[in-house]
Amino acid sequence: MSAMSEAQAGRPRPPLRHRLAERGVDGTLVLLLPAVVVVAGLFVYPFVYGVSISFEPEHGGPFANYTDFFSDPYLSGSILKTLALALPVSVASIVIAAPIAFQARRDFRGRRAITLVLMLPLTFGSILIAQGMQRFFAPFGWANLALEALGLPQGSFLYNYTGTFIATLLTTLPFSFLLMMGFFGGIDRTLENAAATLGASRAARFWRVVLPLAMPGILTAFMLALVESFAVFPSAILVGQPDNATHVLTLPIYQAASQRSDYTAAAAIAIIMTVIELAILGIMVLVRGRLYRGPAGGGKG
Repeated sequence: MSAMSEAQAGRPRPPLRHRLAERGVDGTLVLLLPAVVVVAGLFVYPFVYGVSISFEPEHGGPFANYTDFFSDPYLSGSILKTLALALPVSVASIVIAAPIAFQARRDFRGRRAITLVLMLPLTFGSILIAQGMQRFFAPFGWANLALEALGLPQGSFLYNYTGTFIATLLTTLPFSFLLMMGFFGGIDRTLENAAATLGASRAARFWRVVLPLAMPGILTAFMLALVESFAVFPSAILVGQPDNATHVLTLPIYQAASQRSDYTAAAAIAIIMTVIELAILGIMVLVRGRLYRGPAGGGKG
């Protein structure tokens, strides 16, 4: 032990450049500079600026915007209404997209057509989707005509929570599907084959092999769907009930900034929404970290 220590003591210390390279600090970090500038300019600076002006209200002390928001039951109630919309939409997006993404990793007839149909909402946008829903779910639209043909009562799908839920789900579903298709496709098929040789059924292979490996990806898709659902705005107005059931956080932000020109109040509400999102995402990241047990792909040796 002492001889080894003496040998290490007599060995010259490597240059600083080599020591930094061992820690991943080298000249290639310069390639990150454009991304850092873009992130700082488009995200960091607006966030810092928004935080600063939120403490500069038009009247009252520095916390007046926050006290006004939480002291008004109608405004503060938008937090629960946002969560009541975003969380179920995110869960439904995952539940619908996961089985399709799992099957889409295999090449079968109609795979491209299904993928194309799921990607269509990305090209339409939320406003066009809401306008299409106004015709499809109208009292004499296709949906209610189909229900009537089946002898079922007509449904109320517009200008309520249900309309906004459907519209938001349609916009989040493609993102969830794309993410999970990549994660399911990255799982090494030899792991399933090995489980099959040990006598595991197809259901057992899915629940005990595929799903645990794909769970980090599923949680990532859930987080993306949650962020997308929190930003719902057009559908909450066009096919929702903006004065009651779908009075989500984006609406008082818009009303404060555009209708009252009170940008400090709008910034305060936006900061509140951001903090709520970050808290939920932080919890999900911790859960994802506990579920992650290494890469899903297998290696050959």
